[in-house]
Amino acid sequence: MSFFPKISFQCEVEEYLTKVFRNNELITALGGQEAENKYQSLLSRLSHPPSFTTVRVNTHLASVKHVKKLLFEEIQKFKGLCVPVLEHPELQDILLIPVIGPRRDLKKHPSEVIVGAQCGYAVLRGAHVYVPGIVSASRFVKAGDLVSVYSDIEGKCKRGAKEFKGVKVFLGNGISELSRSEIFSSSGPLKGLGVRMIEPVYLSPSFDNVLPSHLFLQNLPSVVVSHILNPQPGEKVLDMCAAPGGKATHLATLMHDQGEVIAMDKIANKVKKIKLNAELLQLNCIKAFCYDGTKALSVEKREDEQEGPPFSPESFDRILLDAPCSGMGQRPNMAYSSTLKEVTSYQPLQRKLFTVAVKLLKPGGVLVYSTCTITLSENEEQVAWALKRFPCLQLHPQEPHIGGEGMKGAGLRLDQLKLLQRFDPAAVTLQGMDINSLQDSREDDLISLANKDCIGFFIAKFIKSKSK
Repeated sequence: MSFFPKISFQCEVEEYLTKVFRNNELITALGGQEAENKYQSLLSRLSHPPSFTTVRVNTHLASVKHVKKLLFEEIQKFKGLCVPVLEHPELQDILLIPVIGPRRDLKKHPSEVIVGAQCGYAVLRGAHVYVPGIVSASRFVKAGDLVSVYSDIEGKCKRGAKEFKGVKVFLGNGISELSRSEIFSSSGPLKGLGVRMIEPVYLSPSFDNVLPSHLFLQNLPSVVVSHILNPQPGEKVLDMCAAPGGKATHLATLMHDQGEVIAMDKIANKVKKIKLNAELLQLNCIKAFCYDGTKALSVEKREDEQEGPPFSPESFDRILLDAPCSGMGQRPNMAYSSTLKEVTSYQPLQRKLFTVAVKLLKPGGVLVYSTCTITLSENEEQVAWALKRFPCLQLHPQEPHIGGEGMKGAGLRLDQLKLLQRFDPAAVTLQGMDINSLQDSREDDLISLANKDCIGFFIAKFIKSKSK
């Protein structure tokens, strides 16, 4: 049973998605009712957080066993949270922490704090409330007060309002660290902690400053991607759209910090974040550049000493294109705000980036394409286009293969779909997890649930044939 309403879309986006998930190929394979049931299940799953928090261990600095022990000790400090820390049999550099919830018996308090949607989603994944995320607070809120925290999922609450009667979703209870007048101070926006969550609807540890050089919070499929690219020490690897650096730092770690990882992003502040993460994790082989990936191919001869983009053709052993996308697979998300024009704008951009990637890849090299969205146009349709447009590319099996196969609807053959990897949140029945059900579960069953109940994600792996 759903705790939150299904994700909502603008009408034109909803019509577009309905056609995607009721396409003829899919209905022929599944039948109309089954296709509809899967689609409705997906909409419900997207508004709820995944059942596990995934953290990647920085194996460059410490062993998984050592960090697991440290993390377990940290989790014991969280009141009311007694959960195992699980190792993954196929992804040996991650740890999984079960999320308890939704907790349906929490008492709501008269004093309310309303937060923006993005802040609300972070709270559902274990974060406390920071002042910039607060939109409204009840009239007489003081520091130390018990408050109920709600998310303004439609963005309709006016900043500084004393009450809000619009659509709001209960996130749990906390203790206000500041008074209302301090939160909305006229001397300028404050930073720092606003509400310390003590009874969240979904109970998950906050990872604020927890073992920062040893752990990196990442969604499970995002970790899978780097393993599929499988970079080797000494190679030259390109991460074309690298911010905030989770995958780039993972690639460098898998290479034992030997070789070269070029990490690009076209937004300067995001590039700073990549550099900060590389520094925090003590990785030296990452070189980050502020550059537009669609222009990363050099049309003129490069100087030998030139280090950054644009690059000569066939410069890289492996390339990761974790492409900008419509982001519809992200969880939790209760109200998707993008227009249809925005959603459909990503396909041509992805194709420009992909074309550059193919030209930058050495013959015999590996190209991995991924997105965190659920559409056909950004996923399977891109694969069909790439295979037709670039005869030098062949789809290749993925290892590990943890998600499902590709979705029907783009004209790909069954053997091709089996080579793709689509993480589909609808693959698992909507359920909650409490301490009792957790204690009764076998570890194998929990790992299986973690593999399925994650964000929506897509991965394709190509190899560029060697010139004859």
